[in-house]
Amino acid sequence: MKKFDLEDRTAKLGENIIIFCQLLRITIFNEPLIKQLIRSSTSVGANYMEANGGNSKKDFKNKISICKKEAKETLHWLRMLAVTNKDQQERLRKLWQETHEIVLIFAKILSSSK
Repeated sequence: MKKFDLEDRTAKLGENIIIFCQLLRITIFNEPLIKQLIRSSTSVGANYMEANGGNSKKDFKNKISICKKEAKETLHWLRMLAVTNKDQQERLRKLWQETHEIVLIFAKILSSSK
């Protein structure tokens, strides 16, 4: 049985989005969306690493909240890229699904740590 590792999963999300973005054509529409997507998606894992190193329960919850916000922002940028990259719908759908699952995980962590 494989151990569930959210640190690894959030890092892989950022990695997979970087790899995906490297495949996209740079256009006047894509460029700002790609930059925003990479920032928000890689921030999820970075903030989760910080949460795990938090000094208090309050600090942990704050960082998890940021993780959730960044993941939700990532959903937004994926949606915008779906408009400008109709030929990438299936890849975008898979990235969106993984990001959505991560949002739900962070929401559950936050609701459980009250």
